[in-house]
Amino acid sequence: MGLLDRFRPGRAGKSAGAAGTSPEAHLRDWERTRVGVEAFVEPSTLMTETTVVLVAHDGEWTRRRVGSPNKAKKLARSMKIPIYDVQLVGYPQRMRDHDSRERILRKRSREQDMRRRLADES
Repeated sequence: MGLLDRFRPGRAGKSAGAAGTSPEAHLRDWERTRVGVEAFVEPSTLMTETTVVLVAHDGEWTRRRVGSPNKAKKLARSMKIPIYDVQLVGYPQRMRDHDSRERILRKRSREQDMRRRLADES
């Protein structure tokens, strides 16, 4: 349980991914459906446990809590993917590029929706 979890509505002590799957199951499923996946271990903070970020070849990524760096290493080894310490190597550029592309696409979509609504009103 996180430090402030008891004050957050709707949060249980353990984190579960979408559709109630465990974090490890989510990471395994995500890795199976992507190409060129690498793991990046993020250190624990006051608010979260150690997390792992999986990054695919195109920069798409997902993050889940794993508990400890050793658990992250075991998970990556079992999936046969490379693992890096984000404090030593940083995040890959393709991850930042992916986020930038997604931000642009969301902005374009909002603009198109506004234009459609304005056209419908006139």
